[in-house]
Amino acid sequence: MKTLILFALALSCTAQQAVITVDGAAKTGTFKPIYGYFGYDEPNFTYAPNGRKLIGELAALSGGPVYIRTHFMLATGDGTPGLKWGSTNAYTEDAQGRPVYDWTLTDRILDTYLQAGAKPFVEIGFMPKALSTKPDPYSATWTPGAPNRDYYSGWSYPPKDFGKWGELVYQWVRHAVSKYGRAEVESWYWEVWNEPDIGYWHGTAEEYDRLYDAAAAAVKRALPTAKVGGPATTGPAGEKAAAYLKQFLEHCDKAGTPLDFITYHAKGRPAVADGHVRMGIAKNAEDVSKGFQIVHSFPKFRDLPIILSESDPEGCAACSARVYPQNAYRNGPLYPAYTAVMMKNIFELADREKTNIAGMLTWAFEFEGQPWFDGLRTLATNGVDKPVLNVFRMAGMMHGDRIGVQSSARIPLDSLLRDGVRGTANIDALATRSDREISVLAWNYHDDDVPAGPSDVTVNVQGVPGNRVLLTHYRIDDTHSNAWTLWKKMGSPQMPTPEQRAELEAAGQLQLLDSPHYVPVAKGVVTVHFSLPRQGVSLLSLRSETGAR
Repeated sequence: MKTLILFALALSCTAQQAVITVDGAAKTGTFKPIYGYFGYDEPNFTYAPNGRKLIGELAALSGGPVYIRTHFMLATGDGTPGLKWGSTNAYTEDAQGRPVYDWTLTDRILDTYLQAGAKPFVEIGFMPKALSTKPDPYSATWTPGAPNRDYYSGWSYPPKDFGKWGELVYQWVRHAVSKYGRAEVESWYWEVWNEPDIGYWHGTAEEYDRLYDAAAAAVKRALPTAKVGGPATTGPAGEKAAAYLKQFLEHCDKAGTPLDFITYHAKGRPAVADGHVRMGIAKNAEDVSKGFQIVHSFPKFRDLPIILSESDPEGCAACSARVYPQNAYRNGPLYPAYTAVMMKNIFELADREKTNIAGMLTWAFEFEGQPWFDGLRTLATNGVDKPVLNVFRMAGMMHGDRIGVQSSARIPLDSLLRDGVRGTANIDALATRSDREISVLAWNYHDDDVPAGPSDVTVNVQGVPGNRVLLTHYRIDDTHSNAWTLWKKMGSPQMPTPEQRAELEAAGQLQLLDSPHYVPVAKGVVTVHFSLPRQGVSLLSLRSETGAR
């Protein structure tokens, strides 16, 4: 009933309006490709048919490198995938306890990235069974909706021999250099472990520091110019996670341990409120902000690259919306709208805290053999792209410098950090300028996923040379760049015909709102009017015939 009341109120209210002013002459910073980082739990899905297809699409997002991270790269097993599980059998021991290295599956994973044109963001973990201080039980099983109390099993424990652990890492990096070449491996990231402040690590903080020291020394011994970092802790908005990140940086500072980049995670907190999904973007932004503040407090490290090696609306990609209704944002345009807002938040928070943001890694991929549009946090379902993938395609078309944006309907950053977007919608934009092009990524976002009328948006772009520009307008909403809407119109088939699949694949690509056309420049200003639905995202590309002034 409450949802119906909200629906009626939304329809009865005058549509929200917004005027967005873009100043092409006001550089605010470099537009780093922070969007080009992705990851997932299940390494053995990498080389599955749809996994290969998706990695190819990710690698093609932009001209810059796209980095991919996955768990369980050193876990023991036969390579059979499962939800939140995978293995490579990289390390075993013979009857005399001597190491046996097998890089077959790790190579297969990394080969898939490199052959597609992507780069490995190598997560060094988890603990091989032969090295674990508690090897049994070992293999993880995870069931949606179940307590899964035994999930963090033998792979999450410290090594019984830190020397052997270090030698394993050394041999892996040494093998990678031999196989792929020094210059190639120098371009990778080597991150030690994942979320050691929670169940992924059944050791003390001091033991993690020792694990990191051994791994970092091994990486540098194999390739002194390699990039190694960590600690990939959970969101620093939590006191425990903040303390863990601080102690790790204090340790590296005092011990002189190699640290080339810093990682931690940032997550939102969606919920079901009055029968609808309510996103928790404030929590996501607070995690980012608190982590930046911690890093900035260390003079030795404040200029190091920071990679949010997981940055998402919540924390469980394999938690289907069928079982966890708060995750129902994942199939439609709300997910890309949220991602666009967070991208701008991350840039602005890095500017505010004077830190060096390098990446915001989206923890979403694909789950081979799962039902269509099952509400998993994925970029594609059964080989068909979901709307969220298109916001990364939009970002990949933006280049150059970030430039000034003012919006009459923006939610100020401090308000968003405190309250999220709970009153009026956040209608805002992120803009860039290269030699002949200005790009404006605009959105109409609200935490509450309830029906609302579209908003009238006017974008005024200042500082445009020449007499006209070619305007290309891309859109993500319910009817554009959205295979989910089409799939539902088809009757939600679990076995689409070849013709239906072709239609769905086409609908999953980034689509134009209308045909590209020239618009006039009046005294250096271009004005564009359009209607933007709630949770919609637009990319305006203004291509000049004359170079930038």
